Amino acid sequence: MNNNLKNLRKIKNVSQNDLADALSVSRQTINSIENGKFDPSLTLAIKLTRYFNVSIDEIFTYED
Repeated sequence: MNNNLKNLRKIKNVSQNDLADALSVSRQTINSIENGKFDPSLTLAIKLTRYFNVSIDEIFTYED
């Protein structure tokens, strides 16, 4: 799954640490999502949409 998380984070001028703290996850989790090494749970994906106030398809795109 591809994502736009890094771009959204940069637009909002938020560090990986700040985002991780806001979502109660580790910085490594945010880094792994951004680098496509980890797909977040549905709960975490929803937290991300609420944090950035965007739809889920503005963050994540699925490719077969």
